[in-house]
Amino acid sequence: MSKKASPSRRAPRTPAKGRGKSSRRETASAGRRLTRALLGAVTTLVVIGVIALLGAVFVYNGPGPAATAGDKTTVILRKGASLPEIAASLERGGVIRSSSVFMTAAKVTGAARTLKAGEYEFKSRASMAQILDAIRHGRIVRHWITIPEGRTSDMVMDILNASDVLTGSAATPPEGAILPETYEVQRGEDRAAVLQRMMDDRDQLLNALWAERQPGLPFQTKEEAVTLASIVEKETGLAAERPKVAAVFVNRLRTGMRLGSDPTIIYGISRGRPLGRGIRLSELQRPTPYNTYLIDGLPPTPIANPGRAALAAVLNPPKSGDLYFVADGTGGHVFASTLEQHNANVAKWRQIERQRAGDPAPVAPAKPARN
Repeated sequence: MSKKASPSRRAPRTPAKGRGKSSRRETASAGRRLTRALLGAVTTLVVIGVIALLGAVFVYNGPGPAATAGDKTTVILRKGASLPEIAASLERGGVIRSSSVFMTAAKVTGAARTLKAGEYEFKSRASMAQILDAIRHGRIVRHWITIPEGRTSDMVMDILNASDVLTGSAATPPEGAILPETYEVQRGEDRAAVLQRMMDDRDQLLNALWAERQPGLPFQTKEEAVTLASIVEKETGLAAERPKVAAVFVNRLRTGMRLGSDPTIIYGISRGRPLGRGIRLSELQRPTPYNTYLIDGLPPTPIANPGRAALAAVLNPPKSGDLYFVADGTGGHVFASTLEQHNANVAKWRQIERQRAGDPAPVAPAKPARN
């Protein structure tokens, strides 16, 4: 029996000429295409990023929006406001175009941690960089309220209530309780808070002056010092005269003479409001708790709010023998230590009065020659 021939092994196939090279070329070509695509995408992203960066730089440094009215725009940033709230307020106020760019710039520059609240006034077309710098350094709009020396507490409240910057209401303080100065206030600040600052300043100053007061003064309390200072304040508007006037009244208190001060009579009539005329003889003779022509010593309360100079003058008056003074016709006063000298000075003043057009109604002497 013959054996079947075993099948022969297949010879390995020989790849077609050039086929392997073609595959490699296709793979390389695909890789190059992918690389080019990636590079193109990266390039596009870079270009977009550069354009976005240039746009942000332009928005940050370039001119901002124009003011809707006038040449400035006012924006109020609330105390305690977050960065997004500040940015939104600025965009809503029309001074920046993009709150997101503002927030990014604030974070990048480190200004986000130092932005300050308050009222800001920005010029039309101010750049975002200028706006951020202003808020970072707190260049707020500054408002001032001036309380002139010698105003009564009612007049002080008139000034505070007339301000359109302040809010809220406040009770009239005691006479002499505030320090006349120029105070910085912020829009929206409460009147009561501003008034408290004025009172605190007076207390601080009075305490310091009282601690250094001259020994042997003819009054015992700080409030008595304020009362006398208020009379000195109302008697003269010349700073150089306040120490001299204070010395006269201190000397009178020491010797038991009545103060004989015209402003105290006016306070008893109108609570210090100007009369618009001279004091009538009937008013000079009318008894009130403030008529120092009729009462001994000091009136019951101050008659105004005295300033620093008047307070300092009564607590450290100069050594003087003067007991009298009367107007000299030039806005100041002439002082005398004797009644005879004073009567002569009063006569000169009366002659000046007769030479001027005046109220025909009888008026009290500026400083009567009485002891």
